Amino acid sequence: METISKEYLLMQKELHLNTGYGVASVVFAPLVSEIITAYDSKSLCDYGAGKKRLAEALKELNNLPELYFPYDPAFPEYGDPKKADLISCIDVLEHIEPDFIDNVIAELSSITTKHCFCTVNRAPAQKVLPDGRNAHLIQESTSWWLEKFIKHFEVIQVTQMTDSHGFWLLLKPKELYVKEKELHLKAT
Repeated sequence: METISKEYLLMQKELHLNTGYGVASVVFAPLVSEIITAYDSKSLCDYGAGKKRLAEALKELNNLPELYFPYDPAFPEYGDPKKADLISCIDVLEHIEPDFIDNVIAELSSITTKHCFCTVNRAPAQKVLPDGRNAHLIQESTSWWLEKFIKHFEVIQVTQMTDSHGFWLLLKPKELYVKEKELHLKAT
């Protein structure tokens, strides 16, 4: 399942040379830390890890799971995305090529063993791609995004961010949600 074109991957590698690119995850580290604790997440896949700043921030909070799996196609040395209790996808989805967004969301669902935490910014980015396009390739409404997510996930929480044009979600893969619901019904 293709999630990025070769041309766009080259652009992303170039953008990652900028030290100011990929800093949003640090802001969300306290919230990710709370989710790790609340749901007893033993593993974390940082999907779109960039320079692994989320891991650094979680280390400072003394809450980086022992099993930390970074993934970013611009950093092939990280390898493929790996299954984990918690998938963190911060400041990534709005950067995905529109033709591949459904594949990326399906991939997120397929590697999530408990929960998936995603952020989405709906406004234009301050950065521009080398080809002149805005770095936020997808600038759509919350409703548009939710339609994409509910194909693969049960939405546990949606929170609008008051200081930006975005929102964050806590998700559970549909298959897992249905299994847990069935187990709960059998137990009662």
